[in-house]
Amino acid sequence: MAGISSSIVAPPRYRRMPSRPRSEGKRAKIVDAAMRHFAEQGYHAARVGDIALALGIAKGSIFQHFGSKGGLFFEAYKKAVRAFPRYLDAPTEVRETGFFEVLRYWLARTEHLLHEDWIPYRVSLLGNYGTDLTLKREINRFLLAEDPYGTVPFVRCGLQRGELRDDLDQEMMVSILDWTMERFQDALLTEELDPGLFRRHGNVMEKKEARIIQFLAMLKRAIGAEPRR
Repeated sequence: MAGISSSIVAPPRYRRMPSRPRSEGKRAKIVDAAMRHFAEQGYHAARVGDIALALGIAKGSIFQHFGSKGGLFFEAYKKAVRAFPRYLDAPTEVRETGFFEVLRYWLARTEHLLHEDWIPYRVSLLGNYGTDLTLKREINRFLLAEDPYGTVPFVRCGLQRGELRDDLDQEMMVSILDWTMERFQDALLTEELDPGLFRRHGNVMEKKEARIIQFLAMLKRAIGAEPRR
């Protein structure tokens, strides 16, 4: 919801340190608590000391496991995006209708990210927009290396079905899809995230559906194959 550059690794500051099996449970509890804290407080306002206090552990223990606040957020971010479904997790009947119908299916379900998975979504949003440049760079490297949304196999599927242009570089199509889908989904949730940011008139759901149709038409013109005659 296989990567292009699997050889890319995070620098030592954010690289996960080898841990003993008995410490895995503790690490998981810290990451879970951190996800909620970051989601509620934001990245810059979050305090490692508050997370430690909530867990009843020493702050130094968190630094021992994750190295820094940035290292802790990086692990929380990775867990958040790994929790989202991949493109090809769409129901079989949707996948059979085609590449762009799969996109329509996930766009129509965008609001569920906020209502059903609000903590992972808020953490992913912070990773995309609310962290410093150094951390954002490592997040981008992770997204390229791991492909958590399954964009690469989804694009390959579209190519095999003859629905996507075969004259474009595959990696470029993956990048276009990742970048535009992510930001368009965020735009669809603007009303939920900040109701006063834009003034909207008329039926909001009808406008969202119209925007989805327009977005897919634009994307189809950009990367979609020419209709067969």
